[in-house]
Amino acid sequence: MAGESLIPGGYLKLIELGLEDCVDEIDAQRLLGYTLYKDGKKAHVSFPLEKFQSHVAGRTFHNGRFVQRLRKKVASLHNVSLEQGTVTSLIEENGIVKGVQYKNESDQVLTAYASLSIVCDGCFSNLRRSLCYPKVDIPSYFVGFILTNCNLPTKNYGAIILAHPSPIVFSPISSTEIRCMVNVPSEKVPSVSNGEMACYLKTQVAPKVLPELYDSFISAIQKKGNIRIAPNKIMAAAPHLTPGALLIGDALNMRHAITGGGMTVALADVVILRDLLRPLHDLSDASTISKYLESFYTLRK
Repeated sequence: MAGESLIPGGYLKLIELGLEDCVDEIDAQRLLGYTLYKDGKKAHVSFPLEKFQSHVAGRTFHNGRFVQRLRKKVASLHNVSLEQGTVTSLIEENGIVKGVQYKNESDQVLTAYASLSIVCDGCFSNLRRSLCYPKVDIPSYFVGFILTNCNLPTKNYGAIILAHPSPIVFSPISSTEIRCMVNVPSEKVPSVSNGEMACYLKTQVAPKVLPELYDSFISAIQKKGNIRIAPNKIMAAAPHLTPGALLIGDALNMRHAITGGGMTVALADVVILRDLLRPLHDLSDASTISKYLESFYTLRK
Protein backbone atom coordinates (compact mmCIF):
# COMPACT_ATOMS: atom_id res chain seq x y z
CA MET A 1 0.00 0.00 0.00
CA ALA A 2 0.93 3.66 -0.14
CA GLY A 3 3.00 3.90 3.03
CA GLU A 4 3.74 2.17 6.30
CA SER A 5 2.93 2.64 9.98
CA LEU A 6 5.27 1.43 12.72
CA ILE A 7 3.77 1.61 16.21
CA PRO A 8 6.05 2.40 19.19
CA GLY A 9 6.47 -1.29 20.05
CA GLY A 10 7.97 -1.80 16.61
CA TYR A 11 10.36 1.11 17.08
CA LEU A 12 11.50 -0.47 20.36
CA LYS A 13 12.22 -3.69 18.45
CA LEU A 14 14.33 -1.69 15.99
CA ILE A 15 16.33 -0.41 18.96
CA GLU A 16 16.82 -4.00 20.24
CA LEU A 17 18.15 -4.94 16.81
CA GLY A 18 20.38 -1.87 16.50
CA LEU A 19 18.40 -0.69 13.48
CA GLU A 20 16.69 2.43 14.80
CA ASP A 21 18.71 4.65 12.47
CA CYS A 22 16.94 3.03 9.52
CA VAL A 23 14.00 5.41 10.08
CA ASP A 24 16.39 8.38 9.80
CA GLU A 25 16.92 10.30 6.55
CA ILE A 26 13.68 8.98 4.94
CA ASP A 27 11.40 11.85 6.00
CA ALA A 28 9.66 9.55 8.50
CA GLN A 29 7.05 11.21 10.70
CA ARG A 30 6.71 10.78 14.46
CA LEU A 31 3.37 9.28 15.49
CA LEU A 32 2.15 9.81 19.06
CA GLY A 33 -1.36 8.43 18.64
CA TYR A 34 -4.64 8.96 16.82
CA THR A 35 -7.62 11.26 17.07
CA LEU A 36 -10.92 9.39 16.78
CA TYR A 37 -13.92 11.08 15.17
CA LYS A 38 -17.52 9.89 15.37
CA ASP A 39 -20.87 11.68 15.06
CA GLY A 40 -19.32 15.12 15.39
CA LYS A 41 -17.32 14.21 18.51
CA LYS A 42 -13.58 13.55 18.82
CA ALA A 43 -11.19 11.97 21.29
CA HIS A 44 -7.39 11.84 21.40
CA VAL A 45 -5.90 8.40 21.98
CA SER A 46 -2.17 8.61 22.77
CA PHE A 47 0.32 5.78 22.88
CA PRO A 48 1.42 5.10 26.51
CA LEU A 49 4.93 6.50 26.22
CA GLU A 50 5.39 8.13 29.64
CA LYS A 51 8.02 5.61 30.77
CA PHE A 52 10.17 5.93 27.66
CA GLN A 53 12.71 8.44 26.40
CA SER A 54 11.46 11.23 24.16
CA HIS A 55 12.67 9.65 20.90
CA VAL A 56 10.44 6.60 21.41
CA ALA A 57 7.26 7.01 19.33
CA GLY A 58 5.57 5.49 16.34
CA ARG A 59 6.88 6.23 12.88
CA THR A 60 5.10 6.55 9.54
CA PHE A 61 6.97 6.56 6.24
CA HIS A 62 7.31 5.25 2.69
CA ASN A 63 7.92 1.52 2.97
CA GLY A 64 10.40 1.37 0.09
CA ARG A 65 12.65 4.03 1.63
CA PHE A 66 12.75 2.09 4.91
CA VAL A 67 13.49 -1.23 3.19
CA GLN A 68 16.38 0.35 1.26
CA ARG A 69 17.83 1.62 4.54
CA LEU A 70 17.57 -1.89 6.02
CA ARG A 71 19.28 -3.39 2.96
CA LYS A 72 22.07 -0.83 3.12
CA LYS A 73 22.61 -1.63 6.80
CA VAL A 74 22.71 -5.37 6.17
CA ALA A 75 25.01 -5.01 3.16
CA SER A 76 27.54 -3.17 5.33
CA LEU A 77 28.15 -6.32 7.41
CA HIS A 78 31.29 -8.25 6.40
CA ASN A 79 29.64 -11.67 6.74
CA VAL A 80 26.56 -10.90 4.60
CA SER A 81 26.20 -11.05 0.83
CA LEU A 82 23.04 -9.92 -0.93
CA GLU A 83 21.47 -11.62 -3.93
CA GLN A 84 18.29 -10.13 -5.37
CA GLY A 85 15.69 -12.30 -7.04
CA THR A 86 12.16 -13.68 -6.87
CA VAL A 87 11.86 -16.99 -5.05
CA THR A 88 9.58 -19.38 -6.91
CA SER A 89 9.77 -22.51 -4.76
CA LEU A 90 11.43 -24.28 -1.88
CA ILE A 91 13.86 -27.11 -2.59
CA GLU A 92 12.84 -30.10 -0.48
CA GLU A 93 14.57 -33.45 -0.09
CA ASN A 94 13.24 -36.23 2.12
CA GLY A 95 10.99 -33.82 4.01
CA ILE A 96 13.80 -31.32 4.68
CA VAL A 97 14.00 -27.91 3.01
CA LYS A 98 17.48 -27.51 1.53
CA GLY A 99 17.16 -24.07 -0.06
CA VAL A 100 15.21 -22.16 -2.69
CA GLN A 101 14.81 -21.84 -6.43
CA TYR A 102 14.62 -18.25 -7.68
CA LYS A 103 14.75 -16.02 -10.73
CA ASN A 104 17.34 -13.26 -10.84
CA GLU A 105 16.98 -9.87 -12.53
CA SER A 106 17.95 -11.44 -15.87
CA ASP A 107 15.10 -13.98 -15.49
CA GLN A 108 17.56 -16.83 -15.04
CA VAL A 109 16.36 -19.69 -12.83
CA LEU A 110 18.94 -20.31 -10.10
CA THR A 111 19.19 -22.24 -6.85
CA ALA A 112 20.53 -21.26 -3.45
CA TYR A 113 21.20 -23.81 -0.74
CA ALA A 114 21.13 -23.13 3.00
CA SER A 115 20.77 -24.97 6.28
CA LEU A 116 17.87 -22.69 7.21
CA SER A 117 15.55 -20.84 4.83
CA ILE A 118 13.48 -18.06 6.46
CA VAL A 119 10.27 -17.31 4.55
CA CYS A 120 9.30 -13.67 5.08
CA ASP A 121 7.62 -12.70 1.80
CA GLY A 122 4.50 -11.19 3.36
CA CYS A 123 0.78 -11.82 3.10
CA PHE A 124 1.00 -12.66 -0.61
CA SER A 125 3.53 -15.42 0.06
CA ASN A 126 3.58 -18.15 -2.57
CA LEU A 127 5.60 -20.38 -0.23
CA ARG A 128 3.50 -20.51 2.94
CA ARG A 129 1.13 -23.14 1.53
CA SER A 130 3.82 -25.83 1.90
CA LEU A 131 4.73 -24.76 5.45
CA CYS A 132 1.38 -24.21 7.17
CA TYR A 133 -2.35 -24.84 7.00
CA PRO A 134 -3.25 -22.04 4.59
CA LYS A 135 -6.77 -21.03 5.66
CA VAL A 136 -7.27 -17.36 4.78
CA ASP A 137 -10.31 -15.14 5.38
CA ILE A 138 -10.71 -11.78 3.63
CA PRO A 139 -13.43 -9.84 5.49
CA SER A 140 -12.62 -6.56 3.76
CA TYR A 141 -10.19 -4.59 1.61
CA PHE A 142 -8.23 -1.43 2.33
CA VAL A 143 -8.35 1.17 -0.42
CA GLY A 144 -5.33 3.47 -0.11
CA PHE A 145 -4.12 6.66 -1.77
CA ILE A 146 -1.96 9.70 -0.98
CA LEU A 147 -3.17 13.23 -0.24
CA THR A 148 -1.03 16.32 -0.71
CA ASN A 149 -1.42 20.05 0.04
CA CYS A 150 -3.14 19.50 3.38
CA ASN A 151 -2.41 18.93 7.07
CA LEU A 152 -3.99 16.80 9.75
CA PRO A 153 -5.69 18.71 12.60
CA THR A 154 -3.19 17.62 15.28
CA LYS A 155 0.56 17.38 14.67
CA ASN A 156 2.04 13.90 15.17
CA TYR A 157 -1.43 12.36 15.41
CA GLY A 158 -3.20 10.33 12.77
CA ALA A 159 -6.96 10.52 12.37
CA ILE A 160 -9.52 7.71 12.38
CA ILE A 161 -13.07 8.50 11.29
CA LEU A 162 -15.51 5.89 12.57
CA ALA A 163 -18.02 6.33 9.77
CA HIS A 164 -20.66 4.19 8.09
CA PRO A 165 -20.19 2.05 6.09
CA SER A 166 -16.41 2.13 6.50
CA PRO A 167 -13.77 3.48 8.90
CA ILE A 168 -11.33 5.94 7.31
CA VAL A 169 -7.72 6.24 8.50
CA PHE A 170 -5.38 9.18 7.80
CA SER A 171 -1.70 9.23 8.74
CA PRO A 172 1.28 11.31 7.55
CA ILE A 173 3.92 9.34 5.64
CA SER A 174 6.23 12.27 4.84
CA SER A 175 6.42 15.99 5.54
CA THR A 176 4.22 16.67 2.49
CA GLU A 177 2.01 13.57 2.16
CA ILE A 178 -0.87 11.99 4.06
CA ARG A 179 -1.95 8.41 3.46
CA CYS A 180 -5.67 7.72 3.45
CA MET A 181 -6.97 4.17 3.88
CA VAL A 182 -10.65 3.28 3.55
CA ASN A 183 -11.97 -0.06 4.73
CA VAL A 184 -14.37 -1.56 2.15
CA PRO A 185 -16.32 -4.80 2.85
CA SER A 186 -15.34 -7.69 0.59
CA GLU A 187 -18.77 -8.02 -0.99
CA LYS A 188 -18.81 -4.38 -2.09
CA VAL A 189 -15.44 -3.72 -3.73
CA PRO A 190 -15.95 -1.43 -6.76
CA SER A 191 -13.58 -1.58 -9.73
CA VAL A 192 -10.72 0.90 -9.92
CA SER A 193 -10.15 0.51 -13.65
CA ASN A 194 -13.63 1.58 -14.77
CA GLY A 195 -13.94 4.50 -12.34
CA GLU A 196 -16.44 2.87 -9.98
CA MET A 197 -14.05 3.09 -7.03
CA ALA A 198 -13.44 6.82 -7.50
CA CYS A 199 -17.21 7.34 -7.71
CA TYR A 200 -17.76 5.27 -4.55
CA LEU A 201 -15.12 7.25 -2.65
CA LYS A 202 -16.56 10.57 -3.84
CA THR A 203 -20.20 9.80 -3.05
CA GLN A 204 -20.02 7.43 -0.04
CA VAL A 205 -16.78 8.36 1.73
CA ALA A 206 -15.89 11.99 0.94
CA PRO A 207 -18.93 13.43 2.79
CA LYS A 208 -17.55 11.94 6.03
CA VAL A 209 -14.01 13.33 5.54
CA LEU A 210 -12.76 16.18 7.76
CA PRO A 211 -13.39 19.59 6.12
CA GLU A 212 -9.69 20.52 6.11
CA LEU A 213 -8.90 17.36 4.11
CA TYR A 214 -11.89 17.32 1.75
CA ASP A 215 -10.42 19.19 -1.25
CA SER A 216 -7.19 17.16 -1.15
CA PHE A 217 -9.24 13.96 -0.79
CA ILE A 218 -11.21 14.73 -3.96
CA SER A 219 -8.03 15.66 -5.85
CA ALA A 220 -6.33 12.44 -4.75
CA ILE A 221 -9.09 10.09 -5.91
CA GLN A 222 -9.22 11.84 -9.29
CA LYS A 223 -5.49 11.39 -9.88
CA LYS A 224 -4.87 8.51 -12.26
CA GLY A 225 -3.00 5.57 -10.77
CA ASN A 226 -3.19 6.93 -7.20
CA ILE A 227 -5.70 4.39 -5.82
CA ARG A 228 -4.38 1.05 -4.55
CA ILE A 229 -6.31 -1.89 -3.12
CA ALA A 230 -5.05 -4.60 -0.72
CA PRO A 231 -6.95 -7.39 1.03
CA ASN A 232 -7.30 -7.37 4.80
CA LYS A 233 -6.39 -10.99 5.36
CA ILE A 234 -7.11 -12.83 8.58
CA MET A 235 -4.64 -15.71 8.77
CA ALA A 236 -4.12 -17.73 11.92
CA ALA A 237 -0.62 -18.93 12.77
CA ALA A 238 -1.00 -22.62 12.00
CA PRO A 239 2.43 -23.84 10.83
CA HIS A 240 3.45 -27.44 10.50
CA LEU A 241 7.03 -27.93 11.56
CA THR A 242 9.26 -28.36 8.51
CA PRO A 243 12.98 -29.01 9.05
CA GLY A 244 15.12 -26.44 7.27
CA ALA A 245 12.48 -23.72 6.88
CA LEU A 246 10.67 -21.16 9.01
CA LEU A 247 7.80 -18.72 8.46
CA ILE A 248 7.82 -15.25 10.05
CA GLY A 249 5.84 -12.01 9.84
CA ASP A 250 2.79 -11.68 7.61
CA ALA A 251 3.78 -14.85 5.77
CA LEU A 252 2.99 -16.77 8.98
CA ASN A 253 -0.11 -14.93 10.12
CA MET A 254 -1.86 -11.63 9.69
CA ARG A 255 -4.25 -9.40 11.57
CA HIS A 256 -6.45 -6.59 10.23
CA ALA A 257 -4.29 -3.79 8.80
CA ILE A 258 -6.15 -1.11 10.79
CA THR A 259 -4.20 -2.26 13.87
CA GLY A 260 -0.94 -1.13 12.24
CA GLY A 261 0.79 -4.10 13.86
CA GLY A 262 2.17 -6.01 10.88
CA MET A 263 5.69 -4.60 10.83
CA THR A 264 5.93 -4.68 14.62
CA VAL A 265 5.07 -8.39 14.64
CA ALA A 266 7.68 -9.08 11.96
CA LEU A 267 10.38 -7.25 13.91
CA ALA A 268 9.36 -9.06 17.11
CA ASP A 269 9.72 -12.35 15.22
CA VAL A 270 13.27 -11.37 14.24
CA VAL A 271 14.17 -10.61 17.85
CA ILE A 272 12.79 -13.96 19.07
CA LEU A 273 14.60 -15.87 16.33
CA ARG A 274 17.86 -14.02 16.94
CA ASP A 275 17.80 -14.83 20.64
CA LEU A 276 16.96 -18.50 20.00
CA LEU A 277 19.67 -19.08 17.41
CA ARG A 278 22.39 -16.90 18.94
CA PRO A 279 23.97 -19.74 21.02
CA LEU A 280 24.24 -22.03 17.97
CA HIS A 281 27.36 -22.21 15.84
CA ASP A 282 26.17 -24.85 13.37
CA LEU A 283 22.77 -24.88 11.64
CA SER A 284 23.41 -27.97 9.54
CA ASP A 285 21.76 -30.49 11.90
CA ALA A 286 18.12 -30.23 10.79
CA SER A 287 16.70 -32.32 13.66
CA THR A 288 18.42 -30.16 16.29
CA ILE A 289 17.38 -26.92 14.58
CA SER A 290 13.80 -28.18 14.39
CA LYS A 291 13.58 -28.09 18.19
CA TYR A 292 14.51 -24.41 18.13
CA LEU A 293 12.04 -23.71 15.34
CA GLU A 294 9.30 -25.37 17.36
CA SER A 295 10.25 -23.13 20.30
CA PHE A 296 9.98 -20.10 18.03
CA TYR A 297 6.43 -20.94 17.00
CA THR A 298 5.51 -21.45 20.66
CA LEU A 299 7.13 -18.23 21.93
CA ARG A 300 5.66 -15.95 19.27
CA LYS A 301 2.02 -16.89 20.03
